[in-house]
Amino acid sequence: MKKIRKNYNLEFKMQAVSLSEQRGNVSSIAQKLEICKESLVTWRKLHKEGKLTYEKQISSDPIREKLLRLRKGLEETKLERDILRKAVGIFSKKDG
Repeated sequence: MKKIRKNYNLEFKMQAVSLSEQRGNVSSIAQKLEICKESLVTWRKLHKEGKLTYEKQISSDPIREKLLRLRKGLEETKLERDILRKAVGIFSKKDG
């Protein structure tokens, strides 16, 4: 039988971490929430590192950051190109 991977939203993860920190027993909290103990341990670790927050998360991977920066630059270049095309079209029209 195929195992289905569950996805939990950030709010659920934050509440689970908060509950586990208050009560202290990770395995019993995981069992009550019907989640894997290892997932809760990972979420707690990410929370301590400051990576599990409500703020927009940006990857610390330098390759990913470079890719995002290049994509943003490409979008700006496309916008500039489109503006120049429109300007050429406007100025090349003959008054008639």
